Amino acid sequence: MNASSTDYQQLRFDYARHADQGAAEPARHPVVVVGAGPVGLALAIDLAQQGVPVVLLDNDCTLSTGSRAICFAKRTLEVFDRLGCGERMVAKGVSWSVGKVFFQGELVYRFDLQAQRGHARPAFINLQQYYVEGYLAERACELPLIDIRWKNKVVGIEQNADHALLTIDTPDGPYALRADHVAACDGSRSTVRQLIGQETQGRVFRDRFLIADVKMKLDHPAERWFWFDPAFHPNQSVLLHKQPDGVWRIDFQLGWDADPEEEKKPHRIIPRVKALLASSDMRNAEFELAWASVYTFACLRMPRFRVGRVLFAGDAAHGVSPFGARGANSGVQDAENLAWKLAHVAQGTAPDALLDTYADEREFAADENIRHSSRATDFITPKSEISLLFRNAVLSLARHHPFARMLVNSGRLSVPAVLHASALNTPDADGFTGCVPLGSVAPDAPVQHPDGSSDWLLHHLSGGFTALVYGDAAGHLETMLRQAAAGTVAIKIVSVAPPGTTCTQAQLLDLEGMVAERYGMQPGSVVLMRPDQHVCARWHAPRPEAVRAALCRALALAPATTPELA
Repeated sequence: MNASSTDYQQLRFDYARHADQGAAEPARHPVVVVGAGPVGLALAIDLAQQGVPVVLLDNDCTLSTGSRAICFAKRTLEVFDRLGCGERMVAKGVSWSVGKVFFQGELVYRFDLQAQRGHARPAFINLQQYYVEGYLAERACELPLIDIRWKNKVVGIEQNADHALLTIDTPDGPYALRADHVAACDGSRSTVRQLIGQETQGRVFRDRFLIADVKMKLDHPAERWFWFDPAFHPNQSVLLHKQPDGVWRIDFQLGWDADPEEEKKPHRIIPRVKALLASSDMRNAEFELAWASVYTFACLRMPRFRVGRVLFAGDAAHGVSPFGARGANSGVQDAENLAWKLAHVAQGTAPDALLDTYADEREFAADENIRHSSRATDFITPKSEISLLFRNAVLSLARHHPFARMLVNSGRLSVPAVLHASALNTPDADGFTGCVPLGSVAPDAPVQHPDGSSDWLLHHLSGGFTALVYGDAAGHLETMLRQAAAGTVAIKIVSVAPPGTTCTQAQLLDLEGMVAERYGMQPGSVVLMRPDQHVCARWHAPRPEAVRAALCRALALAPATTPELA
């Protein structure tokens, strides 16, 4: 396939009969992932890269159509880097950082979401979901440990003490599979969730929005524009985003009484687009309608993301409104949290209890996302006269008073959850102030190789548990760390020397001092990171028994089950 000319919306994947379908007894696999959307594909790739064979089932043979999820945050791009396709995403996507908020036709204020200096990836890119799925699918096809089976629909599931038994329907009839664990990534209408009798709970918002993908030549910067009560769409809200290929995404608030089927028709959409363009003095821009959909949004989640041997991720587990780009981004973060834990359990280096921490951590993150999403939706679509008066007063004040801008909420954009209370963290015994909190995703920083070539820190913080060591004379620390980790899990050591020094033992140079600043490090400090790049322990003067205990804790291992230190 010529990827540069692929029409991912028209792409069809061939169904193929598998040897498992003719087996006398159901074949058994370590992990079966259900759903080949962005979350399922990301999870399968991550598992395969960690040496775990994966069966990936999808009930269809196509990728998504229309823009759907379009806004992918820096953290998601960093995950895609680890999965081997981040560069493609960024090269194709539209990078942006500036947002503008309008009220009744006037610019209220602008904001800049550009990440702080010293990160490889931009704050956000806009990229249609079908490109994301296409690039992930092509990456998955490169990995021999991933067995993708299209037109394989799960129609039954039975949980047993040591496995789950799946019944799968295909064009050749049904067959059965056994799986040590099942990852349900099959979307908001999850068949797996229904089969095991689980439901999502929460709040459905009584409003509707029209999404229109419009292809046009428009001299307009790559900015996020949000209108409250504009003259071209009175008493409602409108959102505009630029996407690749000259496609513009426009979201029009419709109200609860709108007829979804009628509003999707071109004769209803085209006048709305023309009115928007005329309001911006772009009335002569030529355009054509590429895709449209009407959605009702909700903030929901399952009570528990783990039900026996089935683990739920992405929209199958939780749902939010689209304001803030929290759906796909949080789903990919579910996948990276689950992948390393499933890998360690499947490979026998961690107990089953580690999977319970997936549910604990990602339920916490889902609750955080739901709170932010609900607040944004309540501000954008007030449901009472008092709420409307408050919102409009805030918008009016925000034109001239910075304090009011803090109250404007047009969808505060997604950032990763800080897992402050994770059971896998080792509380700080040393003082770490003015730096990332324990439980945070590892921040990036510019570094330099001994030969003078430039690089980024996050490129080195992948491939399992990683110990970041600070100081050029790090040889004795590396020896101690390897001895401390012996008998538990392989640990990667990355040593960074302070700026202005000559690397003699360290692998990298802290080019601008950002590694020390962001991680709160000094010569002799060590920061331990999980395979998903969350900071789980750190010391200024590490002792081997403390390092061993932290590794055990991060794997949900009881310290007594590990070998004694020499």
